[in-house]
Amino acid sequence: MPGAPVVSFFSEPGSYRHIRLEVEGEIAWIKVAVDEDGGLVPGYDLKLNSYDLGVDIELNDAVQRLRFEHPQVRAVVITSALDKVFCAGANIGMLATSDHWWKVNFCKFTNETRGAIEDATGHSGQTYIAAVNGPAAGGGYELALACQEIILVDDGSSAVSLPEVPLLAVLPGTGGLTRVVDKRKVRKDLADVFATRTEGVRGQTALDWGLVDWVAPPSRFAALVRERAEAAVAASPRLAGGPPVKLTPLRREVTGERISYPNVSADLDRAARLVRVTVRGPSGPPPADAAGMHELGADFWPLAVTRELDDLILWLRTNEVELGTWVIRTEGDAAAVLAHERLIGQHQDSDWLAPEISHFFKRTLKRLDATSRSLIALIEPGSCFAGPLAELAFACDRQYMLDGLREEDEAAGRAPAALWLSAANFGAFPMANGLSRLASRFWGDPGHLSKLELEAGRPIGAREALDLGLVTFAPDDIDFDDEVRIALEERASLSPDALTGMEANHRFTGPETIETKIFGRLTAWQNWIFTRPNASGPDGALRRYGTGQSAVFDRKRA
Repeated sequence: MPGAPVVSFFSEPGSYRHIRLEVEGEIAWIKVAVDEDGGLVPGYDLKLNSYDLGVDIELNDAVQRLRFEHPQVRAVVITSALDKVFCAGANIGMLATSDHWWKVNFCKFTNETRGAIEDATGHSGQTYIAAVNGPAAGGGYELALACQEIILVDDGSSAVSLPEVPLLAVLPGTGGLTRVVDKRKVRKDLADVFATRTEGVRGQTALDWGLVDWVAPPSRFAALVRERAEAAVAASPRLAGGPPVKLTPLRREVTGERISYPNVSADLDRAARLVRVTVRGPSGPPPADAAGMHELGADFWPLAVTRELDDLILWLRTNEVELGTWVIRTEGDAAAVLAHERLIGQHQDSDWLAPEISHFFKRTLKRLDATSRSLIALIEPGSCFAGPLAELAFACDRQYMLDGLREEDEAAGRAPAALWLSAANFGAFPMANGLSRLASRFWGDPGHLSKLELEAGRPIGAREALDLGLVTFAPDDIDFDDEVRIALEERASLSPDALTGMEANHRFTGPETIETKIFGRLTAWQNWIFTRPNASGPDGALRRYGTGQSAVFDRKRA
């Protein structure tokens, strides 16, 4: 967007401007108190707890920290610290003045943050409850929809609403349309009324329609919220285990042409419009037990590499929008990668940290899946695409694997490139469609998937990987570099918009889920609507919102 800053997605409670994180034993409170003057970009005021990307960066950080730094927490209440307002949703001034790519990236990150809330409820035993203590409009209600339960104050004026269609000529694009009918099972005719009713729905009607789970008068509201939080605590399956893990500041170094962390780096080739990402395997064997994992904390390799990769994806998506192709490599010892995977696997049911790391890596891979960039994996001598790191290769649109050795590989004493399959590749890190990346790759051929399970635990060379369908091409040392170069030059010559649409359609084969609807169908329609004059033109609804002038619509249906 005009004047857009370089955005860092790292935050911590001591620097929050917009939310307050309070922990009371097994119950945590996220209280939204948006600083009106704290917009990420000048030009709009964040009134009525409306939010922009900066607010959501803090919310995402709070959700993540509760999982790692407060493992005793079993219920999380999201509410407003302001009187008579819960959240007015995404800031309209921000949307009206933003470039298209900024709006899209903002909506995508916001959707991923809502997904992280649902993931914490579904997999970490930290149940989220929305205590809606004032009007919740648009993205404000979508925030509540991400929670497991919604409690609405019945004060005669507080309502839940999705007014984007009648007010702004856009959609409730942070999952609102999908979660209302697919998650909350609201009847579709009532959902139609709801999404076109500017004033929303209050009290008992909101309860009757299934838009909220509980209503209470102001005199009873606080007590009911605590009762529901305590019930969630009592029902939580969250594991006990070792002590909290502090999410220390990331060691990120940024220059004009390189972004580097201890375990991940990215070299930026602006002339070729691509990024070369390298993920490094562990430098040694894993600790002996779960206590060792906790002792290493944020430096435990699986957690450290996931945090760095997650941060890099977000950094590149927002700050390097013209670098449309990411080439992904790994380097290191495959055996050490698999040993770390085994340690985490041994403690999935006995220590809270092990599953939290797995779910974090799952969410990071999903973020990669949903990234609108061409993804190309290069599997070469010295690579460690094994187990969980093999998922990086399978997340890519193509995989090129070198068959044989270059002269420099022979001189360095490297072995030929190999892939290693493990339990990680058969369901540990499902995609948004609920399938493993291999199941998506071989959709409709379960027999082949069963055959691949028999190949786990051993190195698979280039020729065999090609025969098994695990890679796209396996050129020899004479042709490899030229074939990769030609493929990357071809990719850079194609329309970024067409590539984004093509890749998004190819990546999510198989069944449709709430998540694929949000990131596929709903997001695609919203992206298109954002470019249309009815919403974003000089006389469109986003531009004229708050001016007292009605939008001028092109009435033709397309």
